[in-house]
Amino acid sequence: MYRTILLPTDGNPPARAALDRAIELAQTYDATLRVVSVVNLGDAGILSPETVPVDGVRQSLRGRAEQIVGDAVERAREAGVRAESEVVVGVPHVEILDAAEDADLVVMGTHGRSGLKRALIGSVTERVVRRCDAPVLTVRAEE
Repeated sequence: MYRTILLPTDGNPPARAALDRAIELAQTYDATLRVVSVVNLGDAGILSPETVPVDGVRQSLRGRAEQIVGDAVERAREAGVRAESEVVVGVPHVEILDAAEDADLVVMGTHGRSGLKRALIGSVTERVVRRCDAPVLTVRAEE
C-alpha cells in the first residue's frame, strides 16, 4: 500500500511523535522512510539587518537540520526500517509539497493550534494538508 513515506521534521515534539508513527507504518508496509528537514529562508536571516552574519546563521540552521534528520534516520534503521534523509533550504510548505510528489503517504506533526494562534502563526502542516496530492497523516504530540 505504501512504498515511500515522507516525514517532514523540524525536531519539535509533534514531529518526534510523527516519527514514531511513521516508523510503525514503514514497518507494517515494508516501506522506505524519507526524512526531510527544511531550513526556512526566513530563519536564515534573509530579512535581518546587514550586521547579522547570515552565512553563519544558515550554516548553524543547516547543521541543526542535518542532526535532526540524522537522528531520525538512525532511529528508523534501528527499528529495521529503510530510511534516507535530505535537508533543503526554502519555504517549508513549498519544499515539503515538492518532496511529497514521490511519496505514497506524508506523516507530519501538528501543534493542534486553533483560532487566533493558528491565524497569526500559520501552519505548515495545514498548508501541506490543503495542497498535497498524497494522503497526509497528522500526529499530535502527547500533552
